[in-house]
Order: sequence, then C-alpha cells, then structure tokens
Amino acid sequence: MKDTAAPISRTAMSPREREFRSRLAQLVSGRGLLRGALQERHLRCGKASCRCTKGRPHRAVCLVLRQGGRLRQLHVPAAWEPRVRQWVANHHTLKGLLTELSDLYWEKVRQRQG
Repeated sequence: MKDTAAPISRTAMSPREREFRSRLAQLVSGRGLLRGALQERHLRCGKASCRCTKGRPHRAVCLVLRQGGRLRQLHVPAAWEPRVRQWVANHHTLKGLLTELSDLYWEKVRQRQG
C-alpha cells in the first residue's frame, strides 16, 4: 500500500512531536542499537584450585534475545560490556520514543486532527 500523505513539515508539528522526532533522529544516526537483554551470571569452572571453588565464582555477561521463536545467547567479553550495554539501552530508549510518538498520532486520529 502506497503512503499518499504528504510529509509533515516541522512547523506543522507540535513542540512535543518535534522533540520526539529529534531524539529519535539522534538515536538512529551514528549510535549502536541492539535488541536484547544482558544477563549476568556467576559460574564455577570446575578446577579444584580455582577461587570459584572457595565461593568467589567467575562473572560472565551474556546477550540474550528471542529470534525466530528460539532463544539465542552470546557471551559478551568484559572489554565489550560497556559498549553493548549502551547499545541495548539505546534500543530500549528508541522503543519507548516510538511508542510515545505513536501515542501522539493515536490522539490525532482520535481527535480528527491534522
């Protein structure tokens, strides 16, 4: 189906809508976006002489997501953790902004505005 509506000019947008669109543009331009969740685990390696046998387990971080009905997991190296955390946070922020923008348009349709 072809979208026949003309693009909305910035002057026709409410200040709230302009703010959401600006924040969305900032997120999608040049920042990483990654769907999923980070899961921290504490593991024991099984070596008899390791510190984990004395109650100090190893820390591991995994990226977890459901894809095609299957649960996928990927180990995140410690050096990558801050970057991956930010990408996941960016994706969550993006989803929230899209929901709020959609709610604005829902109200426009409900009130039969522009």
